[in-house]
Amino acid sequence: MLNQLNGKTLLLAMILVVTTLSGCGSNESNNTINNSSRLDTVKSRGTLVCGVYGNLPGFSFVDESGEYSGIDADLCRGIAAALFDDPDKIQFRNLSAQERFAAVKSGEVDLLSRNTTWTISRDTSVGLEFAPTIFYDGQGMMVKKASGAKELADLNNKSICVQSGTTTELNLADQMNKRGINYTPVVFENPDALYAAYEQGRCEGATSDRSALIARRASLPQPDDHVVLDVVMSKEPLAPAVANGDSTWSDTIKWITYALIQAEEFGITQENLSSFENSNDPSIKRFLGLEGNLGEDMGLPKDFAARVIKHVGNYGEIYQRNIGEPLGLERGPNKLWTNGGLLYSPPFR
Repeated sequence: MLNQLNGKTLLLAMILVVTTLSGCGSNESNNTINNSSRLDTVKSRGTLVCGVYGNLPGFSFVDESGEYSGIDADLCRGIAAALFDDPDKIQFRNLSAQERFAAVKSGEVDLLSRNTTWTISRDTSVGLEFAPTIFYDGQGMMVKKASGAKELADLNNKSICVQSGTTTELNLADQMNKRGINYTPVVFENPDALYAAYEQGRCEGATSDRSALIARRASLPQPDDHVVLDVVMSKEPLAPAVANGDSTWSDTIKWITYALIQAEEFGITQENLSSFENSNDPSIKRFLGLEGNLGEDMGLPKDFAARVIKHVGNYGEIYQRNIGEPLGLERGPNKLWTNGGLLYSPPFR
């Protein structure tokens, strides 16, 4: 009787194991079938939908003819170039600070490339996945030169214009409270209204990222009447972002961004790209897709990096034409790591 029970127990256990394994296999198969990426959607659509600001010179600015310029816009062009070998297969979508995150999470845009600061809350609770930082910035303060202000303490009991829905509002409060400086915040949702109020004298100072202040200062009727104080109130690593939960798409944006940085480190530019086609350097050959299958392994063309350089250039070229030349802003921490900066790409191997 005991032997019979043991035999039945063993048989029942075997049936349960087989059933469990079958169920696991079925679920895994279903997950694989349904596991599509935004990369597939973008390639099938034939265009990239890129969320930008559209009104910040140096980063993303649309002129009267509808042409976009800026480092954020050129990153979008680089991604379109990598995917389609055509930087113009792109739809720019202007987004306000209040709209930008919802547009990414809802799928209205494929990518957010909009001078957005990478923070822990945005990377976690907001539901974004950030690509590498493309501009290391810091929050600053602009004042009228006639005010004689040289540091934040000179703004005690003054009013300061600041934009809502950004990191600058909280940073301003933190820094002023830490220093024991009394101030009155004058808050605006629209940055155009903010700088108009500053120019009209409704506030004694205007705060934003230093790069944005320099760009805005250049557009004021009398730029020399204003000065950006030599003070940095925060760390502002500006980076593109996609929706969380799609590693294939986030890897695509990540490695195309790194390609811009690595190209500059290799010394590969738009002008000399063809001269590297006969390179004997294995690292460069892999990078340009002349050997190996790095691009194909991630669902991109083998020559995706070469396409990016051909159409938009390397990081240094993008920086110089959008920020260095028109704004006169030195690269500082935005230099390559080999030149004392913070820009660094993992190996392409």
